[in-house]
Amino acid sequence: MDSVRARFAASAPQLAELEESRRSAVRERLRRFVDPRGDERVLDLGTGTGALAFAIAPLVREVVGVDAVPEMLAEAERRAAEFPNVSFVEADITQLPEGLGSFDLTTCVRTFHHVARPELVVAEIMRSTLPGGFVLVVDQLAPVDPLVALELNRFERARDPSHTRALADVDMSHLFESNGLVLLRTEFEREEREILSYLDRAGCEGIARERALEMAPGHEVYTVEIGWYLLRKPGLA
Repeated sequence: MDSVRARFAASAPQLAELEESRRSAVRERLRRFVDPRGDERVLDLGTGTGALAFAIAPLVREVVGVDAVPEMLAEAERRAAEFPNVSFVEADITQLPEGLGSFDLTTCVRTFHHVARPELVVAEIMRSTLPGGFVLVVDQLAPVDPLVALELNRFERARDPSHTRALADVDMSHLFESNGLVLLRTEFEREEREILSYLDRAGCEGIARERALEMAPGHEVYTVEIGWYLLRKPGLA
């Protein structure tokens, strides 16, 4: 765990800069895909360096970002001055602290694959989201072929030990349905990743880097599928 923390501490500034360069494009996609009214209170689970929180902040009333990694949150705090409606809480997203309150929109972006039991995150989403409220989940998807998925997950864990398992679209759907979330909208995008810079962003160096390169699904670039899911928590009868 200490080695993973050290990686996060080293790579957090680089990750935050990359996310900042993408912020305008992400904001426009959120405006189109989520279509916020402007008065929402938003909970961002697995906020990291605040990418989603800062992107959506001008579109809503308030954003509370939660993450368990203090180095990531410290980087987010350093960049938060222009977003007075954003605050951050250090906590385990599978067991949120009391007192956060309820939210009109709960987001969890590129986080499920870092959690050993994502069903616990969904349970916290259900507890924190107001009846009739909305949920946004964005994450890398595993290939349908289980053997290809196995190899992909092995590479991702070699690159980043905090990676647990990318879920397939069918697994995502089952997770949402079993918790009573109503799927409103989905989008799928292909994302190209340049191998060397992708390893850099995870602080993957030395022997770990050599091992990850041996497992890489491409020599220079590989393509993954990212799923966007907008859901609604059923309202009160």
